[in-house]
Amino acid sequence: MLVLVAERRSRIVAEVRRRGAVSIADLAAALDVSAMTVRRDIDQLADDGELDKVRGGATTRREGGAAGHERAFAARTQQQVAAKRAIARRVAGLVEPGMAVGLSGGTTAWVLAQELREVADLTVVTNSLPVAEVFRRPDRADEPYTQSVVLTGGVRTPSDALVGPVAVRSLEHLHLDMAFLGVHGVDLHAGLTTPNLLEAETDRALLAAGQEAVVLADHTKWGVVGLTTIVDLHEVDRLVTDDGLDPRAREVLGGQVGELWVVPV
Repeated sequence: MLVLVAERRSRIVAEVRRRGAVSIADLAAALDVSAMTVRRDIDQLADDGELDKVRGGATTRREGGAAGHERAFAARTQQQVAAKRAIARRVAGLVEPGMAVGLSGGTTAWVLAQELREVADLTVVTNSLPVAEVFRRPDRADEPYTQSVVLTGGVRTPSDALVGPVAVRSLEHLHLDMAFLGVHGVDLHAGLTTPNLLEAETDRALLAAGQEAVVLADHTKWGVVGLTTIVDLHEVDRLVTDDGLDPRAREVLGGQVGELWVVPV
């Protein structure tokens, strides 16, 4: 089976490079597989740097240029991949059918979104364009689709997140079962931080909308301090990280947040 997957993905890459851009529908027809299968292949190939994922298909890999803001997000999808997936798989177990959840911008929340695609009757509130794209309606009418997506609106950041007063107002009157937040940095004194002032305000509104605040942060985020604080550590109900975090940092974090989950990679 692994050989078949490798061969299929190799054919996708070859076709994209030959034509420059190919739709999911065309690839699915050529390979005799479902659009869902092709979409997952494209996701993985994009993570591996073989091609660029675009709405409805894939294109040859681009560097810089007009897609520069997208490349910033795409570049980060290739960092700490195993840790982000381990964190996402663990956290996905918290989400049950019928829930309303909030997902922030950032690549870890984007990885979590992929784990939640099969959760039935899920309402997803997000300020992230890539996260919203994960839950896009399938191209084929016979594929199951039960999720609802609420996109906040706002000013677009280099991470393809929508932030600012419009996003904050969209979140102020919502009530979510859980809010999942990816962060730029985690520090004992600075708390959860981001380099973007407007993003901090939006993230605070997202966390306030959730009955439970869950922070997703791989071990490389520890000790990193961005320009502005989102919230202090004691305001976090649960922080989920990976086992690359050193024992001393685990002890410090465990004494600050409601719960600390350390996930093996």
